Amino acid sequence: MVVGGGAIGLACAWRCAQAGMSVLVLEREAPGAGASGVAAGMLAPVTEASFGEEALLALNLEARAAWPGFAAELEEATALPTGYLDSGALVVAADRDDAEELRRLHAFQVELGLGAEWLTPSAAREREPALSPRIAGAIHAPQDGQADPRAVVRALAAGLVAAGGELRTGVEAVGLETAGGRVGGVQVVPAGAADGAEREVVPATSVLIAAGAWSSAGEIGSDPFAPPVRPVKGQLLDLRVRPGRRPPARHLIRTPRCYLLTRPDGQVVLGATQEEQGFDRTVTADGVYRLLEAAWEVLPDAGELELVGARAGLRPATPDNAPAVGAGDVEGLLWATGHHRNGIVLAPLTAAAIAARLSGREPPAAFAPFGPDRFAGGVAA
Repeated sequence: MVVGGGAIGLACAWRCAQAGMSVLVLEREAPGAGASGVAAGMLAPVTEASFGEEALLALNLEARAAWPGFAAELEEATALPTGYLDSGALVVAADRDDAEELRRLHAFQVELGLGAEWLTPSAAREREPALSPRIAGAIHAPQDGQADPRAVVRALAAGLVAAGGELRTGVEAVGLETAGGRVGGVQVVPAGAADGAEREVVPATSVLIAAGAWSSAGEIGSDPFAPPVRPVKGQLLDLRVRPGRRPPARHLIRTPRCYLLTRPDGQVVLGATQEEQGFDRTVTADGVYRLLEAAWEVLPDAGELELVGARAGLRPATPDNAPAVGAGDVEGLLWATGHHRNGIVLAPLTAAAIAARLSGREPPAAFAPFGPDRFAGGVAA
């Protein structure tokens, strides 16, 4: 059984169903209603690389390498698109201060052998003519790409059912059923039910918690390895290229303050804020303003895009900003949560890791530092 119908939970469920396991996914709302529904879909380990997070970078790189095959297999199995695109990425410096920061990042990328290239302002504008003449340089990362998370979720849900799995929506997991020190099932109530509502026990021999920001200890059941997951709010804007206009960019465009993805059908995603606001999912005027301002300073034509809407979601973050994937302390309980900004890129590899564990095989070695046991007692080890 999988608790959580986002990209991570559905990818794990699909792989397990393909392996011949009986799989049921429980989802409180619609598939992808959590972080997956408001993710941009960046497959960008090179431009996401951060100082001191080399192990996470290695994990993201391995996951990124799995995406071409993962997308092709999922599209073939379902006849549905995933929006996978090898677009490459440009990290653009809006001014000299940005350039200094990005020069340090580029040196770090080169040191790690990532193949990123520093571009002068004129070279950057040759690749993307709509960039502002005031930019101060850019990093070119040809390995980075993108997918459409909402399309991926639709395809994964269809793939799960086609492989013999089941998806049940409108229910909320409120407790773990255990007997003799091992998992026996999950206690559920109808979504939105009042406190004290009668609980239904859905039996299961194994339970995977992939409930995103709602995966924290105490939300579903007690486990000393339960990852201390917190919600990190992110706001983004849905834009569209107006008829007769050119797309703002071919590459994934990033700056120290925003990112902008252009999809082949003319949709443009501009994101994303990072806010410690608990479980608040309100779109704010300040968030919208700051995103538009950040995009305009490197791509002035962004101001001419049609504003379609705005969304806010909750990334599941751990104290070290890395995922928690592996077995819990209760026999039969597994965790796949805490993916923060990397849920979409890590979906294929996380799914492979969970399916391997449940099949009695060794998961990918890159996950070794990221087991939930590092959070024993709810405190980062």
